[in-house]
This record gives sequence, structure tokens and C-alpha cells, in this order.
Amino acid sequence: MERKRARISPPKSSRQFAPDAVGLQEALRHQLDDLGERLPGYAEIGVGRDDGKTKGEYSPILYRADRFEPLESGTFWLSDTPEVIASKSWGNDIPRVCTWARLKEKSSGRAFYLFNVHFDHQSQPSREKSAALVVGRMKARAHPGEPAFLTGDFNAGEDNPAIAAIKKAGYADSFREVHPDEKAVGTFNGWGGAGATAGAKIDYIFAPAGTKVADAQIDRVAKDGRTPSDHFPVTAVVEWKR
Repeated sequence: MERKRARISPPKSSRQFAPDAVGLQEALRHQLDDLGERLPGYAEIGVGRDDGKTKGEYSPILYRADRFEPLESGTFWLSDTPEVIASKSWGNDIPRVCTWARLKEKSSGRAFYLFNVHFDHQSQPSREKSAALVVGRMKARAHPGEPAFLTGDFNAGEDNPAIAAIKKAGYADSFREVHPDEKAVGTFNGWGGAGATAGAKIDYIFAPAGTKVADAQIDRVAKDGRTPSDHFPVTAVVEWKR
């Protein structure tokens, strides 16, 4: 069976990786405009969490416009009223969102879903209920025969019940598919440089269980001792069955 590889990456991917799709977190409008100028081959999907337009942080999806076209997309808020702009529940003090897209590969006509999130950093009830909401939306997608991937900053370590719920729903951590025994997995560096590997892995790329993951990495690239973000990007190369 012929396979093609797709590269997926959150949160702040290096240009060298040249991903097909990217999930960003904490992106402000001026930062996205800057990325748009620097990465002209990518198109953007997403809205600001404060007004559903341009205000506040985005959790956007970038994708290679030469390879893919969006068939459907949207953003919902991680709350009891997910369609209400800037809504919040469950103990989080700031709005949290999930942006999603159904992307079609132009050359083959095949499509996949990508959901991108940023869970709350303080409220554990929010993280658990956010996981349940997002998994429910993924399960209810209009085309269940097409694979769905989930990327994001989950603010939750591997033993967190929110992460366990995602795995129980049938999604595998792509990094652990390739590196099941790795110990130095911290993805939050706090601007501490490439050597800041301690702590939990809180950034993930989840793929449907059984997906062939050709490669997955925590990208600790740094220039002059400086990292491009306070989180290390995580990357995955998955093989997509034709």
C-alpha cells in the first residue's frame, strides 16, 4: 500500500523542518503578520480568543497552501458555551480556544482534520473538561473516515488525567510512539536555553492509534543560547495511507 508522509508541528516550528501543518499557541495578530511575511508559502486559519476576530491570543493553524486547501474550519471556546465568543468556565480566568480545520491534499483529494488547542495553565478541572469537549468534537466530525490529529500546549504532563482521557479516546502521543523510554522530555524551557530539559512534557502531537509515526522530536534548537520560545517545538512525521 502506497503511503505519503505528512509533517505536523506545534507550537513554534523551525523553518528548517518545513512542516505541512503547524499549530501555534499564544500567537498575537502582529506576530502572525510577521510570520506571514517570513513564511510566504503558508496560509492561516484562526481567530483571536477575546473577540472572535483579531483581539487576544490565537491558537491558529498554518498550512502549506501549495499542497493543501481548507474544506472546513472553525474555532470554539473551551467552556460550557463553546460557540459563545470569549466564554470561559471550569475555573480558568482567561478564555481558551480550539481552532480546527479539515484540509484536503490537492494532488490526491484526500483530507484530514487538525485540531489545535491551548489548555489552561492553572485549572485542572478546566483541563479535564477541555479534553472531554475537544475529544467529543473530534469524534463528531462530519467525515469520521478521515483521520484527525490533535496538537497543542496542554499544560499537562503525561500522567495527567486530561492526557489519559485523550489516549483513552484512541489517540497516541506521537513522540512516545518513537521514543517510549526517553526520560529527558521537558518541553517548557522558560527561556532557559537548549539545556532546559527537566520537567514534564506538556506539548503534544496526538495521532489516531495505529498511525505509523516515521519520526517525532522535541526540537531544542537555539541560537547564541537563545530559544525561539519558552516552549520547545515538538514535531512529527506521520505516514498517511493512500
